[in-house]
Amino acid sequence: MASSKDYLEFILGQLCELNDISYRAMMGEFILYYKGKIVGGIYDDRLLVKPVKAAISYMPNAEYELPYDGAKEMLLVDDVDNKDYLTGLFDAMYDELPNPKPKKKR
Repeated sequence: MASSKDYLEFILGQLCELNDISYRAMMGEFILYYKGKIVGGIYDDRLLVKPVKAAISYMPNAEYELPYDGAKEMLLVDDVDNKDYLTGLFDAMYDELPNPKPKKKR
């Protein structure tokens, strides 16, 4: 099942106080970027984030879920209605997120 554009817009609205949030559509789902780093994505209308130490500490009771078959587990963010919670989570995670891989020249 693909994610809806409405859910994406809701999540982006919740993160509107952060600068430099972007997304990329990928096979019916949406990858979320914060300041150029992949923080997570929207899969089947669920917000999932990378399980970095800061995210695990911020959400100690979060469930691990698969975004799709064959993928690595990610953390399910269940408090998406709380703007402060979401912006705090993304800010806490940023320093631990891997830098983007350099693009290969063709």
